[in-house]
Amino acid sequence: MSRTNKVVDRTRTRLHRGLQTILLIAALATAGGCGGHPKNVLTPVADSAPKSTKVKMLVTTTRSRSTIPGEMFTGERALAPAFADITVSIPPANVRKVGEVAWPRRLPSNPATDFATLKADEITRDEAKKWLSASVRKSPDGSVLVFIHGFNNRFEDSVYRFAQIVQDSGVHSAPVLVTWPSRGSLLAYGYDRESTNYTRNALETLFQYLAKDPEVKEVSILAHSMGNWLALESLRQMAIRNGRLPAKFENVMLASPDVDVDVFRQQIVDMGKQHPKFTLFVSRDDRALAVSRRVWGDVARLGAIDPEQSPFKKELADSQITVIDLTKVKAGDRLNHGKFAESPEVVQLIGARISDGQTLTDSKVGLGDKILAATTSTAAAAGSAAGLILAAPVAVVDVDTRDNYASQVSGLTGPTGPKRKPAACRSGLRSQEACAR
Repeated sequence: MSRTNKVVDRTRTRLHRGLQTILLIAALATAGGCGGHPKNVLTPVADSAPKSTKVKMLVTTTRSRSTIPGEMFTGERALAPAFADITVSIPPANVRKVGEVAWPRRLPSNPATDFATLKADEITRDEAKKWLSASVRKSPDGSVLVFIHGFNNRFEDSVYRFAQIVQDSGVHSAPVLVTWPSRGSLLAYGYDRESTNYTRNALETLFQYLAKDPEVKEVSILAHSMGNWLALESLRQMAIRNGRLPAKFENVMLASPDVDVDVFRQQIVDMGKQHPKFTLFVSRDDRALAVSRRVWGDVARLGAIDPEQSPFKKELADSQITVIDLTKVKAGDRLNHGKFAESPEVVQLIGARISDGQTLTDSKVGLGDKILAATTSTAAAAGSAAGLILAAPVAVVDVDTRDNYASQVSGLTGPTGPKRKPAACRSGLRSQEACAR
């Protein structure tokens, strides 16, 4: 067999394995359970459940405005940041499990049983400043919690998830949601990644404002998945511009950070010696990330490093980075991807760290005395068969973002049925043996 034919056959084998991975991911999605939920849930409803809890949040976004009622903002990019004042009603504890977003089964939402939007007003920048000032004054310690969502999130997904985190953590800080333009599509990984880059300046502007506001005494940041790249880049940018990060930026909590280990190492260096306390939340039984590693040919990504091996062990210790291994925590979806928000123990631990200053350690969640350092990442890829294979492990674990998976797969693989032979085989230019393979 010629060298060219061998290369072609190896390529075909890799593609075949890639398509097998797509089928595996589809099976994992099915195993994950539930279907979708009603969209466009941000149309306000009456507060008909007095016993429900109200979570008020300030939202800043670089998304474009939507003309669809109940959607508010799309996944497209806006020329300038926008702001919103949103209140979410959360049903009583006897209706909903801690760590769970109780999406409505039908619209309008019922505040007695569902997460429901009571208020969703777009506001001006000056009004946003007034909202923040009033909320910080109500906080017992003058603190702010900034949450940055991950890949494949609609606007409403980020709003309801943050409301759940605020409620279940018991945090007393002023809640600020940063939501960037994510199209909420499995094939939009490349677009989403560039959207985080597009949002860096806007997030740094927010950080600079919080740093200069004398009413704000402490800032904590919680980022998930691709949102970690945005958070770290904005902090790095701010440190370079100012020469250092402000002392009031105390905690940065990174859940499943989608950041290359070498890039993360450089980002920490660029932030200087005075940087926040970094905590990485990981789970070594994350099945979605295991699929991602397999797709990459078993090449170690950030989440596959051995923290006991050089140079990682020393670097993590030198940078005073704490890593919480949630492998033994049983919570959330069957793929073990969202434990940081869905485990009652963990989300309450986050709240205790922010509100009470308690140290985050594995022992606080019953995982033993030893802290295992490991971080997680997913591969970056754009709209192609490879993009679907690489992006899906991250997206498929979110129950509420699977709606277009089947159509995306069929769009790439084509309809089922007899496969047409390559032209070279039909014309007899290739051997029967090669064509058979």
